[in-house]
Amino acid sequence: MSEQTVTPGAGVPPEEPGETEPAVTPVAPAGVVTPETPGTPEGAEPPAAPEGAVTPEGAEPPAAPEGAVTSEAAVPPVPHPLPEGAPPLPGTPPVVAGAVGAASAPPRRVLRAVARWTAAALAFGVLGTGTAFGIASLERTDVPGLATEGDGRWDYPELSLPALPAGSPRPFSPGNPGEIHHADLRELLLPAPAGAKPDKKLTGGWISTETFLDAYREQNRRSVAQLLKDTAPRHIAARGWTMPDGTTSRVYLVRFNSTAFASRMVDDLNVGSSAGTPLARTDTTDLDPTWGSANDIENLSSFVFTEQAPFGAEHVRQAYTLAGDTLALVVHERPGKRETARIPFQQTLILQNQLLA
Repeated sequence: MSEQTVTPGAGVPPEEPGETEPAVTPVAPAGVVTPETPGTPEGAEPPAAPEGAVTPEGAEPPAAPEGAVTSEAAVPPVPHPLPEGAPPLPGTPPVVAGAVGAASAPPRRVLRAVARWTAAALAFGVLGTGTAFGIASLERTDVPGLATEGDGRWDYPELSLPALPAGSPRPFSPGNPGEIHHADLRELLLPAPAGAKPDKKLTGGWISTETFLDAYREQNRRSVAQLLKDTAPRHIAARGWTMPDGTTSRVYLVRFNSTAFASRMVDDLNVGSSAGTPLARTDTTDLDPTWGSANDIENLSSFVFTEQAPFGAEHVRQAYTLAGDTLALVVHERPGKRETARIPFQQTLILQNQLLA
C-alpha cells in the first residue's frame, strides 16, 4: 500500500497520485460577503500535510462532533469596504457620515438635559443658601413654625431707674433703714406700653387728692379722704392709658412721710385677705389665686385681687403694693362680659414693683 497525503477538509476524498484537482471556492448567497481565511493569501494553495503523515486507504476523515461549528461558520463575517459611489449591499444598514463613535458619545438632547438640571440644582442651591441666611438673621418669634405663641404681654419700653440726689441711698439698702424713696416719684411711674392711648387726666404727673379719690366708689370717697388727711401723704403721682382691646390701666403712687404712715393706710383700707374699701365699678372682689409667691419681690408686700363672676358692665383686677414709704395701686378694667387679661395685669404689677424696689 502506497502512502498518500491528505489536505485538511471535512468530507473531501483523498487525491489520486499525480492528479491535482482545482480548488473549489464555495459560492455565498447573494448579498453575503464571504470572509477570507486568516493567514492564507489570496490564490495560495492550502498547506500540505506534514511529511510522513499516513492515512489508511479508504479511511474517511474523522467526522466533527454533532452540533460542532465548523471553522468557516465560527469566524464572524468582516464586511469589505465598498468602492466609492457603489450602492450598499442588500440587508446592510446605511452608513451615516460622522457616525463613527456615535454609540459612545451621548446624544445632544441628553447633554442639554444634563445642563438644564445642573443649572436648576445650582439655582436651588443659591436660593436655599440665601433662605438659610435670611432665617438665621430673624428672631425666633418671626420664623413661621418656630414662633412662640404670644401670651398677651404688652410691649413696654426698656426700664431704667432715675438718678438720685447726691449722697442719697436707694430704698432697702443698708444706708437707708427708713426705706425712703429719694427719687422723683413721677420718674418711678411705669411708662405706658406700645399702642396705648394716654389718659388725659392721669398723664404721669402730680395729681390732687380729689383725682385719687375717683378710683373709689362714690359712697366711700369721704371715708378715704379722711384717711388721707390723717396719714398726710407728701405726693401722689399717677399715669393711665387705654389699650386697643379696650383695657384701661391706672397706676397710682402715694408717698408718705414714713413707712409707718404707709402701713397704716393699708390697714385702714382693710386691705389684706380682702380688697378692703371697694373701688369704682367693682362688685365682689377676692384674692387672685393665680398670683404666687414667686411673683413677689423682696422687701415689697403685694395684695392682688380679681373681680369674681358674676360681675357688672366691666371686669376689674386690682393690687396694692407696700414699698417702704410708698403705696402703689394698680388697676386694670375691661368693659364687657369678658375678664380682664391676667398676664398683662400681672406684668404691669411686676414691672411697677421692680421700679419701686
